[in-house]
Amino acid sequence: MQKRYGSLGWLPMNLLITALTPVIWATTYYVTTEFLPPGRPILAGVLRALPAGLIILAWFRVLPRGQWWWKATVLGVVNIGAFFGFLFWTAYLLPGGVAAVVTNTAPLWVIGLAPLILGTRLKGMQVIAGVVAIIGVAALVLGPGVQLNTLGVLTGLGGSLCMAFGIILAKKFGTPEGVPGLAVTGWQLTIGGLFLVPFLLIEGLPDHLTATNIGGYAYLGLIGGAFAYGIWFRGIALLDPVQVAMLGILSPLTATLIGVVFNDERLSPVQWAGGVAVVVALLLANLASVPGRGGRGRRQPGVDKLIPELTPGAEAPPRRSDR
Repeated sequence: MQKRYGSLGWLPMNLLITALTPVIWATTYYVTTEFLPPGRPILAGVLRALPAGLIILAWFRVLPRGQWWWKATVLGVVNIGAFFGFLFWTAYLLPGGVAAVVTNTAPLWVIGLAPLILGTRLKGMQVIAGVVAIIGVAALVLGPGVQLNTLGVLTGLGGSLCMAFGIILAKKFGTPEGVPGLAVTGWQLTIGGLFLVPFLLIEGLPDHLTATNIGGYAYLGLIGGAFAYGIWFRGIALLDPVQVAMLGILSPLTATLIGVVFNDERLSPVQWAGGVAVVVALLLANLASVPGRGGRGRRQPGVDKLIPELTPGAEAPPRRSDR
């Protein structure tokens, strides 16, 4: 049976809230280059995840129970630990534009895997949207004379697969009954951060940190970690998984606009066309999720404790998951 995720009445607000996450993620490169010590990508990943996760755990004081120990571990490694590892490794091996294109193949993985794992229906318009998205991102960020690194392409695809599986598995698992969605986010951030610690021991620590460095890490942890991932997983609970995956293409678009505004960069006509293609891809993906969706949105227990719904309406019974 085809699953339904959200109705037209709830769609715009939930999309806008969830879209904040890739917009925030787009600031990561700027913060990393301007505020953080160079050559410490794993440290950035650990400090982006672990402190935020521990703060959330201390706030809610709830740990996984039963099957949720292995579920939280899988989600934490896939969504945070392994994804960050692939992301930073790819950044070292590929130019930023190529890395963005490879990583943003995630929507196509979600489109192909969601019917197999979630039982959703494959929609032609979503496939078209995914292809248009990749073309748009490529036009937006790729420069002339780009050279590819095979290992870098493979690690980039690994990162996109992590994002795809993370979205699908988070949708499939839901949240435990009676546990706020933000608490589950805390589990994932903590586990993902701990997963990266052994790699941090290999990378090493900087000799000293400045106040600017500390401010950058605080931003990545609190805003780029706790807040961004909290609303990201909330969006996964409330929206179609392809819709969520497609929002990821807002990151290279936002990063490009940041360069225009703060670094006085100039865009070519091809780049402007790429930006338009990204917007068109988002519209196509969301139009594919609207027609015929008369049912009420499925709610996950606790997700609205992070950001309450802003539009009144009846709720469908929430899906219960294993304790």
